[in-house]
Amino acid sequence: MDVKEAVSFAKQHLSNLYSEEKIVNLGLEEVEYDDQNNVWYVTLGFSRPWETPRNILTALGQEVQPPRTYKVVRITDKDRRVLSVKNRESSS
Repeated sequence: MDVKEAVSFAKQHLSNLYSEEKIVNLGLEEVEYDDQNNVWYVTLGFSRPWETPRNILTALGQEVQPPRTYKVVRITDKDRRVLSVKNRESSS
């Protein structure tokens, strides 16, 4: 699989895994390929609707960005098996 396929597969997997949570703003953060183990590490970020701040700024019409969650999806290159989905700390 090439990098675009790995990213697409990871996005599809997270979308399905978190479908009941209705995640939004799913996007690629970084990709790494481990050629010794033939494993893709695809880091994706997304937001959960209930984590959007509800405060005075939103009441005044100011756009407030919800916090992002970051997940690293490990995928085998050969058979496209998801080995794990782990948290990655945010860089902020």
